[in-house]
Amino acid sequence: MKNNRRNFLKLTGLAGAGILAGYTTPALADISVTSNTGLLKAARQHFNMSGYAAPRLDKVRIGFIGLGNRGPGAVTRMSKIEGVEIKALCDLRPEKAEAARKRLENTLHQPVMYSGNENEWKKVCERKDIDLIYIATPWYLHTPMAVYAMEHGKHVATEIPAAVTMEECWQLVETSERTRKHCMMLENCCYDFFELLTLNMARQGYFGEIMHGEGAYIHDILEGNFSKSKYYDMWRLKQNQRNGNLYPMHGLGPVAQAMNINRGDKMDYLVSMSCNDFMMAPMAKELAAKDSFYKEFANKDFRGNMNTTTIRTNKGKTIMLQHDVTTPRPYSRIHLISGTKATAQKYPLPGRIATSHEGWLKDVELKALEEKYQPPIVAKIGEIAKQVGGHGGMDFLMDWRLIDCLRNGLPLDIDVYDAAAWSAIGPLSEKSVKNRSNSVDIPDFTSGSWKTNQPVDITMAKGGNTKVVRI
Repeated sequence: MKNNRRNFLKLTGLAGAGILAGYTTPALADISVTSNTGLLKAARQHFNMSGYAAPRLDKVRIGFIGLGNRGPGAVTRMSKIEGVEIKALCDLRPEKAEAARKRLENTLHQPVMYSGNENEWKKVCERKDIDLIYIATPWYLHTPMAVYAMEHGKHVATEIPAAVTMEECWQLVETSERTRKHCMMLENCCYDFFELLTLNMARQGYFGEIMHGEGAYIHDILEGNFSKSKYYDMWRLKQNQRNGNLYPMHGLGPVAQAMNINRGDKMDYLVSMSCNDFMMAPMAKELAAKDSFYKEFANKDFRGNMNTTTIRTNKGKTIMLQHDVTTPRPYSRIHLISGTKATAQKYPLPGRIATSHEGWLKDVELKALEEKYQPPIVAKIGEIAKQVGGHGGMDFLMDWRLIDCLRNGLPLDIDVYDAAAWSAIGPLSEKSVKNRSNSVDIPDFTSGSWKTNQPVDITMAKGGNTKVVRI
């Protein structure tokens, strides 16, 4: 047991992380390592968080950490939901925290401000009067903050990806299971209207047996990655020095839910390939010639412009994911669901359904399907979500659903195993790319419980009584 504990700490790097987060990790009953990844597999599960319903909260008291990019919008959205109390706003930069506070003027929310010190976020997590920590910081801070928050008795909602290394993925799983605190990754694309429609159709068998899915994040943000002001300390540009699919969740999340990944099936292994970088390094050199600020990036290697990753599941189904954030292609998340009876696809064109190779259903037929299979969550809150906004309303649907689940004591739609598995595609794809696209195993973060876990009920058969207090 002592040797197992030492191996666990060594393999995951938790010896150092534990000091940072103020906790130690209990020994597991057994430890094994996968043959081709060298990554930890926990042999037993502390507690199954899939389908877990935490005690209901009449009020959800929230502390926000990270108010530079996505955070301020979340503050505004949450202020419109019944049963929410915004207790704390935290950002390293005082002006960002203050700007978020101003969004709450003329509301009942009077949050305490935390800023000016890189450890102020810990004080938010340590407060006794907070139930949920909402994290919208740079990627590399998501796991340390989420772990610290759960260790201090808080549920966690974190922006994507939830983790950037395999060690971090396991930290999230182990901590959530041991503390029985939710760790939800804020994958808003699972709440987009067409994705919700196709999920509801999949649940009711419209597609037959789903055999293949596709997803992507194709979004030209080349100039944004090099912006001095958009991302603090150029953190996103620095992340793009990793070569793989760094941002798989937007495309993978909705497909994984439709395929019941972690709930009847699991991702087994992947193969990943990147083209060369034809754009980022040249831009870095061009900018460095004009501005010394960019000199540190002038001789760096960046990820290939397009990465394609393919995944095979335990039941023999396949998923194709693509990632491209630099080329002038039209925005696309692809979102393709292919079954034995029908197919759905969206992007770059509007969502379409087909039941044969002869082409897409006519608009009137699609309209009839939308009415027949409209998810209850869309029927109840969809129009309000569009008015509130946030990527067309899906951000508000996501936040509202999170609060409604916590207030009604319901399981969350996206649990810690989803957060770990979807985030793991990033580092695993890097490993495959580095090894001439050899296959890499995807760990089973559920420790076998995927065989009996039940499909997620994102379409809202229960709950739904949380009101919107203002538009």
